[in-house]
Amino acid sequence: MKSKVAVLKTKPASVLDDYRRLMNMADCEEALDKSVTTILKNNISWHFPFPGANTTPWQLEGSILGLKEAGFEDVVCVQNKTVVTDAYKGESLNNYLPVFEKYGIPVKYNFHEDDMKWIEYKPKGKMLTLDRIFPEGIRLPDYFFGKNVVHLPTTKCHIYTTTTGSMKNAFGGLLNTKRHYCHSTIHETLVDLLRLQKEIHSGIFTVMDGTTAGNGPGPRTMLPEEKDYILAGADSVAIDAVAAKMMGFDPMEIGYIRLAHEEGLGTGRIEEIEIVGEDLSEVNFQFSVGDNTASRVGDLVWFGPLKMCQKLFFQTPLLYLFVFGSSFYHDNLWYPLKGKKIVNGWTRDSKWGQLFKTYGRGGAAENE
Repeated sequence: MKSKVAVLKTKPASVLDDYRRLMNMADCEEALDKSVTTILKNNISWHFPFPGANTTPWQLEGSILGLKEAGFEDVVCVQNKTVVTDAYKGESLNNYLPVFEKYGIPVKYNFHEDDMKWIEYKPKGKMLTLDRIFPEGIRLPDYFFGKNVVHLPTTKCHIYTTTTGSMKNAFGGLLNTKRHYCHSTIHETLVDLLRLQKEIHSGIFTVMDGTTAGNGPGPRTMLPEEKDYILAGADSVAIDAVAAKMMGFDPMEIGYIRLAHEEGLGTGRIEEIEIVGEDLSEVNFQFSVGDNTASRVGDLVWFGPLKMCQKLFFQTPLLYLFVFGSSFYHDNLWYPLKGKKIVNGWTRDSKWGQLFKTYGRGGAAENE
Protein backbone atom coordinates (compact mmCIF):
# COMPACT_ATOMS: atom_id res chain seq x y z
CA MET A 1 0.00 0.00 0.00
CA LYS A 2 1.29 3.46 -0.92
CA SER A 3 2.26 5.95 1.76
CA LYS A 4 -0.35 8.69 1.97
CA VAL A 5 0.23 12.42 2.35
CA ALA A 6 -2.72 14.81 2.63
CA VAL A 7 -2.32 18.38 1.36
CA LEU A 8 -4.86 21.20 1.57
CA LYS A 9 -5.00 24.85 0.62
CA THR A 10 -6.27 26.91 3.53
CA LYS A 11 -7.02 30.42 4.80
CA PRO A 12 -7.16 31.95 8.28
CA ALA A 13 -10.97 31.79 8.56
CA SER A 14 -11.02 28.01 8.04
CA VAL A 15 -7.54 26.88 9.05
CA LEU A 16 -8.56 25.10 12.28
CA ASP A 17 -11.32 23.16 10.54
CA ASP A 18 -8.95 22.48 7.65
CA TYR A 19 -6.37 21.02 10.02
CA ARG A 20 -8.94 18.67 11.52
CA ARG A 21 -10.06 17.59 8.06
CA LEU A 22 -6.46 17.20 6.93
CA MET A 23 -5.58 14.88 9.82
CA ASN A 24 -8.60 12.73 9.11
CA MET A 25 -7.68 12.53 5.41
CA ALA A 26 -4.17 11.39 6.37
CA ASP A 27 -5.55 8.59 8.62
CA CYS A 28 -4.27 10.00 11.90
CA GLU A 29 -6.56 7.73 13.90
CA GLU A 30 -5.06 4.61 12.33
CA ALA A 31 -1.47 5.79 12.73
CA LEU A 32 -1.56 6.36 16.49
CA ASP A 33 -2.48 4.35 19.59
CA LYS A 34 -5.33 5.90 21.59
CA SER A 35 -4.44 3.95 24.73
CA VAL A 36 -1.17 5.82 25.31
CA THR A 37 0.02 9.41 25.70
CA THR A 38 0.50 11.43 22.52
CA ILE A 39 3.48 13.79 22.47
CA LEU A 40 3.20 17.00 20.46
CA LYS A 41 6.74 17.85 19.36
CA ASN A 42 6.87 21.53 18.45
CA ASN A 43 9.53 22.95 16.18
CA ILE A 44 11.13 26.04 17.71
CA SER A 45 13.99 26.79 15.34
CA TRP A 46 14.25 30.30 16.79
CA HIS A 47 12.88 31.62 20.05
CA PHE A 48 12.00 34.87 18.27
CA PRO A 49 8.76 34.86 16.29
CA PHE A 50 9.76 34.58 12.66
CA PRO A 51 7.36 33.47 9.91
CA GLY A 52 8.21 30.07 8.47
CA ALA A 53 10.77 29.22 11.15
CA ASN A 54 8.58 27.85 13.94
CA THR A 55 5.44 25.84 14.59
CA THR A 56 2.51 28.24 14.20
CA PRO A 57 -0.08 28.63 16.98
CA TRP A 58 -2.88 27.64 14.57
CA GLN A 59 -0.91 24.53 13.59
CA LEU A 60 -0.61 23.65 17.27
CA GLU A 61 -4.27 24.38 17.98
CA GLY A 62 -5.52 22.61 14.85
CA SER A 63 -3.49 19.52 15.72
CA ILE A 64 -4.89 19.46 19.25
CA LEU A 65 -8.43 19.76 17.89
CA GLY A 66 -7.79 17.04 15.33
CA LEU A 67 -6.43 14.67 17.96
CA LYS A 68 -9.27 15.30 20.39
CA GLU A 69 -11.87 14.90 17.66
CA ALA A 70 -10.32 11.51 16.84
CA GLY A 71 -10.50 10.42 20.48
CA PHE A 72 -6.95 11.14 21.69
CA GLU A 73 -7.45 12.66 25.13
CA ASP A 74 -4.02 12.21 26.72
CA VAL A 75 -1.98 14.85 24.89
CA VAL A 76 1.18 16.54 26.14
CA CYS A 77 3.70 18.88 24.53
CA VAL A 78 7.44 18.27 24.87
CA GLN A 79 9.90 21.11 24.26
CA ASN A 80 13.66 20.95 23.86
CA LYS A 81 16.37 23.57 23.97
CA THR A 82 19.48 24.02 21.89
CA VAL A 83 22.69 25.85 22.65
CA VAL A 84 21.26 28.88 20.82
CA THR A 85 17.49 28.59 21.37
CA ASP A 86 15.56 29.25 24.59
CA ALA A 87 12.48 27.00 24.84
CA TYR A 88 10.71 29.19 27.42
CA LYS A 89 11.20 32.33 25.39
CA GLY A 90 10.20 30.49 22.24
CA GLU A 91 6.91 29.13 23.53
CA SER A 92 5.98 32.53 24.93
CA LEU A 93 6.94 34.76 21.99
CA ASN A 94 5.47 32.35 19.45
CA ASN A 95 2.10 32.43 21.23
CA TYR A 96 1.86 28.78 22.26
CA LEU A 97 1.03 29.46 25.90
CA PRO A 98 -2.55 30.64 25.27
CA VAL A 99 -3.17 27.45 23.27
CA PHE A 100 -1.78 25.23 26.06
CA GLU A 101 -3.93 27.08 28.58
CA LYS A 102 -7.09 26.92 26.46
CA TYR A 103 -6.95 23.14 26.01
CA GLY A 104 -5.24 22.16 29.25
CA ILE A 105 -2.15 20.75 27.52
CA PRO A 106 0.69 20.05 29.96
CA VAL A 107 4.21 20.90 28.82
CA LYS A 108 7.33 18.89 29.61
CA TYR A 109 10.94 19.70 28.83
CA ASN A 110 13.49 17.11 27.80
CA PHE A 111 16.20 19.06 29.63
CA HIS A 112 14.37 18.88 33.00
CA GLU A 113 15.38 15.92 35.15
CA ASP A 114 12.01 16.10 36.91
CA ASP A 115 10.25 15.57 33.56
CA MET A 116 12.43 12.85 32.04
CA LYS A 117 15.74 11.06 32.35
CA TRP A 118 18.22 10.30 29.59
CA ILE A 119 18.85 6.56 29.52
CA GLU A 120 21.11 4.36 27.42
CA TYR A 121 19.35 2.60 24.57
CA LYS A 122 20.71 -0.22 22.43
CA PRO A 123 19.16 0.04 18.96
CA LYS A 124 17.65 -3.06 17.45
CA GLY A 125 18.40 -1.93 13.90
CA LYS A 126 21.72 -1.04 12.33
CA MET A 127 22.90 2.52 12.88
CA LEU A 128 24.54 4.46 10.05
CA THR A 129 26.42 6.91 12.27
CA LEU A 130 25.09 7.45 15.81
CA ASP A 131 26.90 4.46 17.31
CA ARG A 132 30.19 5.94 16.09
CA ILE A 133 29.37 9.50 17.16
CA PHE A 134 28.42 8.28 20.64
CA PRO A 135 30.64 5.20 21.24
CA GLU A 136 29.92 5.47 24.97
CA GLY A 137 26.26 4.69 24.20
CA ILE A 138 23.20 6.28 22.62
CA ARG A 139 21.06 8.01 25.23
CA LEU A 140 17.39 8.86 24.74
CA PRO A 141 14.76 10.52 26.99
CA ASP A 142 12.86 7.79 28.85
CA TYR A 143 9.58 9.71 28.60
CA PHE A 144 9.40 9.12 24.83
CA PHE A 145 9.27 5.32 25.10
CA GLY A 146 5.92 3.69 24.36
CA LYS A 147 4.21 6.96 23.43
CA ASN A 148 2.89 8.40 20.19
CA VAL A 149 4.66 11.40 18.70
CA VAL A 150 3.11 14.04 16.47
CA HIS A 151 5.71 16.25 14.81
CA LEU A 152 4.81 19.87 14.03
CA PRO A 153 7.42 21.17 11.55
CA THR A 154 7.10 23.93 8.99
CA THR A 155 7.82 23.97 5.26
CA LYS A 156 11.27 25.55 4.96
CA CYS A 157 14.80 25.26 3.68
CA HIS A 158 17.84 24.36 5.77
CA ILE A 159 21.49 25.28 5.25
CA TYR A 160 22.76 21.77 6.05
CA THR A 161 19.95 19.48 4.84
CA THR A 162 18.44 21.52 1.96
CA THR A 163 14.95 21.08 3.46
CA THR A 164 13.79 20.30 6.96
CA GLY A 165 10.57 18.74 8.18
CA SER A 166 9.35 15.67 10.02
CA MET A 167 12.62 13.74 10.16
CA LYS A 168 14.68 16.74 11.27
CA ASN A 169 12.14 17.55 13.99
CA ALA A 170 13.35 14.55 16.01
CA PHE A 171 16.86 16.03 16.15
CA GLY A 172 16.13 18.19 19.17
CA GLY A 173 13.77 15.82 20.94
CA LEU A 174 15.85 12.65 20.83
CA LEU A 175 19.37 14.05 21.06
CA ASN A 176 20.80 15.89 24.04
CA THR A 177 22.85 19.08 24.08
CA LYS A 178 25.74 17.26 22.35
CA ARG A 179 23.68 16.95 19.19
CA HIS A 180 26.08 19.31 17.41
CA TYR A 181 28.49 16.34 17.20
CA CYS A 182 26.18 15.02 14.48
CA HIS A 183 26.33 17.85 11.97
CA SER A 184 29.07 16.42 9.78
CA THR A 185 26.94 13.31 9.17
CA ILE A 186 23.58 15.04 9.49
CA HIS A 187 21.78 13.07 6.76
CA GLU A 188 22.79 9.71 8.25
CA THR A 189 21.87 11.01 11.71
CA LEU A 190 18.32 11.82 10.64
CA VAL A 191 17.92 8.33 9.18
CA ASP A 192 19.18 6.77 12.42
CA LEU A 193 16.77 8.93 14.43
CA LEU A 194 13.84 7.79 12.31
CA ARG A 195 14.83 4.16 12.88
CA LEU A 196 15.01 4.82 16.62
CA GLN A 197 11.60 6.49 16.55
CA LYS A 198 10.09 3.46 14.89
CA GLU A 199 11.57 1.30 17.65
CA ILE A 200 10.48 3.36 20.67
CA HIS A 201 7.21 5.09 19.66
CA SER A 202 3.79 3.45 19.48
CA GLY A 203 2.93 5.68 16.53
CA ILE A 204 4.38 8.55 14.48
CA PHE A 205 2.43 11.26 12.68
CA THR A 206 3.30 14.64 11.21
CA VAL A 207 1.28 17.83 10.76
CA MET A 208 3.24 20.36 8.68
CA ASP A 209 2.45 24.05 8.27
CA GLY A 210 3.19 25.77 4.98
CA THR A 211 0.89 28.75 5.38
CA THR A 212 4.03 30.88 5.39
CA ALA A 213 7.00 28.91 4.06
CA GLY A 214 10.70 29.69 4.47
CA ASN A 215 12.84 30.30 1.38
CA GLY A 216 16.60 30.72 1.69
CA PRO A 217 19.24 29.91 4.32
CA GLY A 218 17.02 28.38 6.99
CA PRO A 219 16.03 27.35 9.50
CA ARG A 220 16.08 30.96 10.69
CA THR A 221 17.34 33.70 8.37
CA MET A 222 14.86 33.13 5.55
CA LEU A 223 12.58 35.03 3.24
CA PRO A 224 9.01 34.14 4.32
CA GLU A 225 6.59 33.48 1.48
CA GLU A 226 2.84 33.12 1.87
CA LYS A 227 1.85 29.74 0.35
CA ASP A 228 -1.38 28.76 2.21
CA TYR A 229 -0.64 25.00 2.29
CA ILE A 230 -0.88 22.50 5.13
CA LEU A 231 0.24 18.85 5.01
CA ALA A 232 -0.13 15.71 7.11
CA GLY A 233 0.91 12.08 6.99
CA ALA A 234 2.09 9.05 8.95
CA ASP A 235 5.20 8.44 6.81
CA SER A 236 7.88 10.96 7.82
CA VAL A 237 9.91 10.28 4.69
CA ALA A 238 6.92 10.74 2.40
CA ILE A 239 5.73 14.03 3.89
CA ASP A 240 9.27 15.44 3.76
CA ALA A 241 9.52 14.29 0.14
CA VAL A 242 6.23 15.95 -0.83
CA ALA A 243 7.21 19.19 0.92
CA ALA A 244 10.60 19.12 -0.80
CA LYS A 245 8.94 18.61 -4.18
CA MET A 246 6.59 21.52 -3.52
CA MET A 247 9.56 23.71 -2.67
CA GLY A 248 11.13 22.86 -6.01
CA PHE A 249 13.68 20.21 -5.03
CA ASP A 250 14.09 16.61 -6.20
CA PRO A 251 13.45 14.62 -3.00
CA MET A 252 15.72 11.75 -4.02
CA GLU A 253 18.60 14.20 -4.45
CA ILE A 254 18.33 15.13 -0.76
CA GLY A 255 20.53 12.86 1.31
CA TYR A 256 18.31 12.09 4.29
CA ILE A 257 15.24 11.40 2.13
CA ARG A 258 17.12 9.15 -0.28
CA LEU A 259 18.90 7.22 2.49
CA ALA A 260 15.68 6.69 4.47
CA HIS A 261 13.95 5.45 1.31
CA GLU A 262 16.82 3.05 0.57
CA GLU A 263 16.79 1.81 4.17
CA GLY A 264 13.08 0.97 3.89
CA LEU A 265 12.04 3.49 6.55
CA GLY A 266 9.54 5.28 4.32
CA THR A 267 8.82 6.40 0.78
CA GLY A 268 10.89 9.13 -0.83
CA ARG A 269 9.89 8.71 -4.47
CA ILE A 270 7.03 11.05 -5.32
CA GLU A 271 5.53 8.64 -7.86
CA GLU A 272 5.18 6.03 -5.10
CA ILE A 273 3.30 8.36 -2.71
CA GLU A 274 -0.49 8.76 -2.67
CA ILE A 275 -1.13 12.50 -2.44
CA VAL A 276 -4.72 13.31 -1.48
CA GLY A 277 -6.47 16.67 -1.32
CA GLU A 278 -4.78 19.12 -3.69
CA ASP A 279 -3.40 18.59 -7.17
CA LEU A 280 0.31 19.39 -6.81
CA SER A 281 1.35 18.58 -10.36
CA GLU A 282 1.99 22.26 -11.18
CA VAL A 283 3.19 23.37 -7.73
CA ASN A 284 6.78 24.58 -7.56
CA PHE A 285 7.79 27.29 -5.09
CA GLN A 286 11.21 27.55 -6.79
CA PHE A 287 12.97 27.84 -3.44
CA SER A 288 16.76 27.83 -3.09
CA VAL A 289 18.83 27.54 0.07
CA GLY A 290 21.65 30.00 -0.51
CA ASP A 291 24.13 30.99 2.20
CA ASN A 292 24.47 33.18 5.25
CA THR A 293 27.34 33.80 7.64
CA ALA A 294 26.43 30.76 9.76
CA SER A 295 26.32 28.42 6.77
CA ARG A 296 29.67 29.62 5.44
CA VAL A 297 31.32 28.93 8.79
CA GLY A 298 29.50 25.62 9.04
CA ASP A 299 30.64 24.56 5.59
CA LEU A 300 34.25 25.08 6.69
CA VAL A 301 34.10 23.28 10.02
CA TRP A 302 31.54 20.55 9.36
CA PHE A 303 32.16 19.63 5.74
CA GLY A 304 35.26 21.52 4.57
CA PRO A 305 38.99 21.81 5.25
CA LEU A 306 38.58 22.37 9.00
CA LYS A 307 36.56 19.16 9.47
CA MET A 308 39.60 17.41 11.00
CA CYS A 309 39.53 19.95 13.84
CA GLN A 310 35.93 19.27 14.92
CA LYS A 311 36.83 17.67 18.24
CA LEU A 312 39.00 20.65 19.11
CA PHE A 313 36.28 23.12 18.13
CA PHE A 314 33.21 21.39 19.52
CA GLN A 315 34.32 19.02 22.29
CA THR A 316 36.44 21.51 24.24
CA PRO A 317 35.65 24.92 25.79
CA LEU A 318 36.24 26.41 22.32
CA LEU A 319 32.65 25.36 21.66
CA TYR A 320 31.45 28.39 23.62
CA LEU A 321 33.09 30.71 21.09
CA PHE A 322 31.00 29.16 18.30
CA VAL A 323 27.86 29.28 20.45
CA PHE A 324 28.47 32.94 21.22
CA GLY A 325 29.19 33.66 17.55
CA SER A 326 25.97 32.00 16.37
CA SER A 327 23.84 33.65 19.06
CA PHE A 328 25.37 37.07 18.46
CA TYR A 329 24.98 36.85 14.69
CA HIS A 330 21.36 35.65 14.75
CA ASP A 331 19.96 37.44 17.80
CA ASN A 332 22.03 40.62 17.97
CA LEU A 333 22.84 41.35 14.33
CA TRP A 334 20.56 39.69 11.81
CA TYR A 335 17.32 39.88 13.78
CA PRO A 336 17.58 43.56 14.84
CA LEU A 337 18.87 44.68 11.43
CA LYS A 338 16.72 42.54 9.14
CA GLY A 339 14.47 40.17 11.04
CA LYS A 340 12.35 42.72 12.89
CA LYS A 341 11.47 44.51 9.67
CA ILE A 342 10.39 41.22 8.09
CA VAL A 343 8.33 40.23 11.12
CA ASN A 344 6.69 43.62 11.47
CA GLY A 345 5.85 43.67 7.77
CA TRP A 346 4.38 40.18 8.04
CA THR A 347 2.19 41.01 11.04
CA ARG A 348 1.04 44.22 9.35
CA ASP A 349 0.47 43.05 5.77
CA SER A 350 0.03 39.27 5.77
CA LYS A 351 -3.27 37.59 6.59
CA TRP A 352 -1.27 35.00 8.55
CA GLY A 353 0.57 37.70 10.47
CA GLN A 354 -2.80 39.20 11.37
CA LEU A 355 -3.95 35.79 12.62
CA PHE A 356 -0.76 35.41 14.67
CA LYS A 357 -1.56 38.58 16.59
CA THR A 358 -4.95 37.22 17.66
CA TYR A 359 -3.28 34.49 19.71
CA GLY A 360 -2.65 36.89 22.53
CA ARG A 361 1.01 37.69 23.04
CA GLY A 362 1.31 40.90 21.02
CA GLY A 363 2.57 39.00 18.05
CA ALA A 364 5.95 39.98 16.79
CA ALA A 365 9.03 42.11 17.02
CA GLU A 366 7.22 44.58 19.29
CA ASN A 367 7.74 41.99 22.05
CA GLU A 368 11.49 42.54 21.86
